[in-house]
Amino acid sequence: MDINNKVVIAVVGCGRIANNAHLPAFQQMDNIRVKYACDLIESKAQLAKEKFDKIENVITDYKVALADGEVDLVYVLTPNFAHYTVTMDALKANKHVFCEKPITVNYALSCEMAEAANKAGKMLNIGVCNRYHKSVEMLEEMNRQGKFGNLYHVYCSFRNFRSIPGLGGAFTTKEQSGGGALIDWGVHFLDLILYILGGAKLKTLTADAYSEMAKDMKSYKYRSMWAEDTADTENGVNDVEDFIAGHIRTDKASISFNGAWAQNIDKDEMFIDFLGDKCGARLIYGKKFEVYMGDTLETVTFDYDIPDMYLCEDKAFVESTLTGVKNRNHIDNILESAKLLDYLYQSAEKKEEIAL
Repeated sequence: MDINNKVVIAVVGCGRIANNAHLPAFQQMDNIRVKYACDLIESKAQLAKEKFDKIENVITDYKVALADGEVDLVYVLTPNFAHYTVTMDALKANKHVFCEKPITVNYALSCEMAEAANKAGKMLNIGVCNRYHKSVEMLEEMNRQGKFGNLYHVYCSFRNFRSIPGLGGAFTTKEQSGGGALIDWGVHFLDLILYILGGAKLKTLTADAYSEMAKDMKSYKYRSMWAEDTADTENGVNDVEDFIAGHIRTDKASISFNGAWAQNIDKDEMFIDFLGDKCGARLIYGKKFEVYMGDTLETVTFDYDIPDMYLCEDKAFVESTLTGVKNRNHIDNILESAKLLDYLYQSAEKKEEIAL
């Protein structure tokens, strides 16, 4: 913290999530300074500095920021494979850390990160931003108040038509990403479900995963591609799933899902259904939800604003570093989601149900 009692931040990784989410949020926060923007590609950090005037310095070695005693907390916004190393280094340097989702590429390393944060007495939050989405907050409150009655099953779909991101690059290289559609999109859906259910604990699960749409990367056809600038269909790797389906039993409700980066059905199907014996609800991902009443057969809609969930998330993290109170995105509260991803992948690989 500086002499004006502003929290001093270093951002490591100046890619899409930095430019589209956190750096815009920082612009709206008066109690922080962004002392460093770091990226291995200096031009990316420099472009961020030109766009966001809160950024004070551009560096290419994040350890420069870690050695600065004025830096209070570090935002790790790198590709998945780098989350573990940068986060562990930051914790060793006595910094609070915000790490984007997923925690890292597997559950064992995620647990190491949680242990290191708690041992160091530092906050480590994970960027499962939907926990701060207004619709998710409202559904969590509905369930906590018993409005669903017995909430017995949740179904979610995160499926799209031929939208594999950055084909052949980091997104589709398991060593760097940890997986495909599940770890990229599914982590958000399944984590917010566990959150709404009230910290549900896993009992059994089963999954099947497929990589069918781009077995021949050179012949893969698409209308648009997220992160196309990272694609390498000539020489790259595609060893992750483009489709996954599964069934999960928890101590609170069962969950089933279908997820596809790419499918030969030209529909955008991004929703979650909550099935209770009093009422049900369908959440359109990232948007609003409707409630369907069992007693009156009415459909109920709500009129509400949806604040910027990234701004809410970042404000809450900074506040938690000042108060020492762990919030809903603290790593301790996200580990069950990390465990779920890991065991779904194990089940798909083994082609068998797993009991936990």
